[in-house]
Amino acid sequence: PVLLAGAGDGADLFLRALAREARPRYRVVGLLTADGAQSGRQMHGVRVEGSVDDVPHALRKLARKGRRPELIVVTAREVAGPRLEHVLDAAEAAGVRVATMPRLTELRPAAREDAAPPLALQPVAIEDLLDRPQRPLDREAMARLVQGRRVLVTGAGGTIGAELARQIAALGPAELVLADNSEYALYAIDLELSETAPEVLRVALIADIRDRDRMFALFARHRPELVFHAAALKHVPIVEANPAEGILTNAVGTRHVADAARAHGALAMVLISTDKAVNPTSVMGATKRLAEMYCQALDLRARADGAGTRFATVRFGNVLGSTGSVVPLFRRQLERGGPLTVTHPDMRRYFMTVREAVGLVLAATVLRVKDEGLPEAARRGGIFVLDMGEPVKIVDLARRMIRLAGLRPDVDVAIRYTGLRPGEKLYEELFHDRETLVETGAPGLLMAAPRTADLALVARAMDEAGAAARAGREAAALSVLAALVPEFARPGEAGGTAPAAPPM
Repeated sequence: PVLLAGAGDGADLFLRALAREARPRYRVVGLLTADGAQSGRQMHGVRVEGSVDDVPHALRKLARKGRRPELIVVTAREVAGPRLEHVLDAAEAAGVRVATMPRLTELRPAAREDAAPPLALQPVAIEDLLDRPQRPLDREAMARLVQGRRVLVTGAGGTIGAELARQIAALGPAELVLADNSEYALYAIDLELSETAPEVLRVALIADIRDRDRMFALFARHRPELVFHAAALKHVPIVEANPAEGILTNAVGTRHVADAARAHGALAMVLISTDKAVNPTSVMGATKRLAEMYCQALDLRARADGAGTRFATVRFGNVLGSTGSVVPLFRRQLERGGPLTVTHPDMRRYFMTVREAVGLVLAATVLRVKDEGLPEAARRGGIFVLDMGEPVKIVDLARRMIRLAGLRPDVDVAIRYTGLRPGEKLYEELFHDRETLVETGAPGLLMAAPRTADLALVARAMDEAGAAARAGREAAALSVLAALVPEFARPGEAGGTAPAAPPM
């Protein structure tokens, strides 16, 4: 017996598929609506028994009728985040299992049109709990921006770069150039797009953003009009142990891409940044802040000149499920039986699904290119900041993932605290104290009116830091970085915090 949490398109698909099975695997005993307004109506002969917001009541009512379900299947996209959490809690208390259907957009077109579409159920994932209902985005404006234009994505094999490539491919670019320095990652996204978007002209290029000549040659040949720069070193402890590489990739590499975009007349370049760039305590965060500063300075120059490439920086927190992030780590640890390792009981992070993050990146690009509807202060080098919702305690995330696996935290699976790693903070911030928060009018998109820096000063410091990094003089390179990013406070050897260098 199955209870469907949702009475819309997903439930309709489930019931129609079930009706076509010669030997139905499930017997649907009722429906729950996402708004409660449809209580009492029927769909394919199945009655709506109540609302997803009152699962205990529906379960009691079905039990009195002798139709108690053993499984709740979530079919409505609206049942996500806290609403899904309530469904899970009620189901767990009643001893009922919960599963989900894939999104309709994730079903293959052939499966949706086939006479007997498959009933592909899957366990509830932590991404479902942290997901939110889709924000209203102006997809038509995104299509007008991308359609018929040549687009470059750097870091196209990474989590964010690959999702950028997917969503851009669906918008009809004239050419989609995928650049990455990982052969396998590049192969994987190119192969995927060859199957999902075969009509899109694609070029897959092995390229390192640290190679200035390679970047300029790439731009000269393909002349991208829109550039999405996602290539970066992102793992805080790794960059902390390899600071010169972080400077050369995240700061100097970004400059190479930005300079090539300007030199070859790109319409706009978008820098993918991070909340770790705000009051950074890590080399990774400080190098990303330096990249932000350079792109801000270039955008100010373009605004002053009234022509040239526009630059947008989009800053956000952690992307769920990205390579090397905490969710895949917890999954691996669960597969081994634990323990789940958490650095600190008070550690908090912002999370967002990659699908939502990239949709908002594209929305920010539209606003930057249109350059309308924003206050003057924000238009001059402003940084777009994604509304990440409330930060999540990592230990709560660990406990919920253990429960989703059907296990008990601290009983079946232990949680072990390991201590903060070099460069880590207990919590991240999306804005600096000296950045003014500005509404953009677009749902989910805020803007930080900038703290700006002189272009010549930033360029000269990048030259100095880059030269020192290439020569292996890490201390000198870090000294330049700290001088240009005065809020950079690197933890000391004994676990204290070094004071920020004075501003230049």
